[in-house]
Amino acid sequence: MPQPESRTEGAVDPVLFEVIRNALVEATEEMSVTLQRTAYSTNIKTRLDYSCAFVDADGRMIAQAFCQPAHLVTIGRLVPRAVAEYEAEHGEGSLGPGDGLLVNDPHRQASHLNDVFLITPFFHEGEVAGYVANCCHHVDVGGGAPASVGAFREIYQEGIILPVVKLFHGGDLVDDVLKLMLANVRAKKEVAGDLRAQHAANEIGLRRLSALWERYGADLLGSYMNRMIEYSERRLRAELAELPRGEFAAEGCLDDDGITGEPVRLKVRIRFDGATARFDFTGTDPQRAAPMNCNLTQCFTACVYVLKCLVDPDIPLNEGFYRPIEVVAPEGSAVNVRPPAGVVGGWEVAMRLCDIMFRALADPMPERVPAGTKGMICHVGFGGEDPATGEYYCFLETLAGGYGGRHDADGPDAVQTHIQNTQNAPIEETELNYPVRIHEYSLVPDSEGAGRQRGGLALCREYEFVGHEPTFTTLADRARFPAHGLHGGDDGKVASYGRISGGEARELGSKATVQLATGDRVRIETAGGGGFGPAHERDPEAVLRDVREGKISRARARKAYGVAIRSTRSGEWAVDLAETERLRG
Repeated sequence: MPQPESRTEGAVDPVLFEVIRNALVEATEEMSVTLQRTAYSTNIKTRLDYSCAFVDADGRMIAQAFCQPAHLVTIGRLVPRAVAEYEAEHGEGSLGPGDGLLVNDPHRQASHLNDVFLITPFFHEGEVAGYVANCCHHVDVGGGAPASVGAFREIYQEGIILPVVKLFHGGDLVDDVLKLMLANVRAKKEVAGDLRAQHAANEIGLRRLSALWERYGADLLGSYMNRMIEYSERRLRAELAELPRGEFAAEGCLDDDGITGEPVRLKVRIRFDGATARFDFTGTDPQRAAPMNCNLTQCFTACVYVLKCLVDPDIPLNEGFYRPIEVVAPEGSAVNVRPPAGVVGGWEVAMRLCDIMFRALADPMPERVPAGTKGMICHVGFGGEDPATGEYYCFLETLAGGYGGRHDADGPDAVQTHIQNTQNAPIEETELNYPVRIHEYSLVPDSEGAGRQRGGLALCREYEFVGHEPTFTTLADRARFPAHGLHGGDDGKVASYGRISGGEARELGSKATVQLATGDRVRIETAGGGGFGPAHERDPEAVLRDVREGKISRARARKAYGVAIRSTRSGEWAVDLAETERLRG
């Protein structure tokens, strides 16, 4: 492994380098733990849809907790812009100790409105030494549907837009700002509690950083942070020198934009030249008056994630990792929107970009690239009046699906993929806190893309609503275009979204907001992952194991894999070797 060194400064103590680097990361990890343990909403305390980071005084990302890949590039891009905008309006030095800036505006390079960022300056000896920041996906920020997800035409329908405003001044809560926000949201208790949890997390970050600065001093830490950035950049460029050189292209489509029913075409051309990585999205469809757009930061996040997956995973992710990356995303396209375009589905777009970029690299890098995945965030939101309390409630979750098969392993079943790293909402907690019954939470048999290494299975979640008439929303995808197979592997099964009302089943759609009746059910089956390699090359014993575990049927084993499964005298399943040889002949 290359040793940390500097092009501009003296020798580096490698032990001290790692001590300081890990101490900074641990400060963000303690922020993360604090946030989880003090949050109110299921979406944050249980599903862990949040991130924490430390940015230096020059606005460079230095350290981040291992939470949500989706947020972390966003924090690094948003903090310097938000601080600069606030000081341009209020004067240089207008931020003081104990202040906290609140922002969620995607057109200021936040993500979507549910992702609310709190930025707190860190002072040492009267000078700004950096910023601690976190991002939380709030369960509701107002807008046209509970949980603030839906097929909206413009950002003004998606919820309250927070420019860069002070939520804390000198350590005290700015009540007027909080009151304004709570007046616009449905889940007032959860939002208020989660905002205070964000503040508590940043306070812990400030304490840990203060202790580090007291111990090592600003000059030494500033020098070593410069070297951390140089180190990551140098290591990434060394990795880029080993990647296949050339241009690699692919394209794909989202099912529809949520309004017109027309697919959204996404295109990418990737160029590796030995020192830089260029991601060019020229040719992507123009932005739509619809929710399925992303901003430049979300697009950049997807590029960083894909590159991180291709290189040494031990390269620290900080500002230095970003430097060799160039992103070309035409302004006004679906991957770099202009106001007032909606972006509530921005992470759905970014998730699909990951699949498309991996597809572009499948031929030159077959041992590093997976087949297609569930390829969506799969937002599910609902809310209404809780019959037990008479209070309004909101619930939000994102459903897992199949990962793609890889050259040496099957795709995991029912997982969050790519830039998404949220946990599931447990049935017990959900039913305890909300007027809903979960009738089924299971793997979907035969949903995998068949292959030498099969894709992961989708999951099924079926909800029944008890004693009230909630509003229910899906903001998802993959009902039309499946997860692609690679190198002879089959595509995964597409997703399905259905409503069961009065005993009658009907299609709900991947992007829909509906009013349900008491006793209605909603059944969602997410997408399976694509297969890798020809299915007839799969080990028959692996097929047998999947049949025994109920993951695939005997009929599918025979048809898709050419493996005949017979029943033995003891009632066990076994491979019929002769028939399998004939089928594969």
